[in-house]
Amino acid sequence: MVIDAVGIPETWKQAFYARDLAGTVVLVGVPHPDAKVPDIPLIDVFGRGGSLKSSWYGDCLPSRDFPMLIDLYLQGRLDLDAFVSEEIGIGDIDAAFEKMHRGEVLRSVVIL
Repeated sequence: MVIDAVGIPETWKQAFYARDLAGTVVLVGVPHPDAKVPDIPLIDVFGRGGSLKSSWYGDCLPSRDFPMLIDLYLQGRLDLDAFVSEEIGIGDIDAAFEKMHRGEVLRSVVIL
């Protein structure tokens, strides 16, 4: 059984208390729209210092970073192929999402 802990409030709370004082917790993974930050006393936030930030696409700027990443890939310096679990047709998208939710694939690439 695969349990997806990315974007889950309880995971954030555990990371908040596990980090070093004045450390940084970086949220990755888009949380469910109904997710709320768990009950953490504000004195803990104040007393432990540090910071909380989110990361969307690794905080890249697509217009700047995607061309650079494509160039690195074309040079053979960035192995994006290692992240592709399968190539699928347009009619297989629903099944691919189901596999992703079950943790069976990392990335499915749609070939048109």
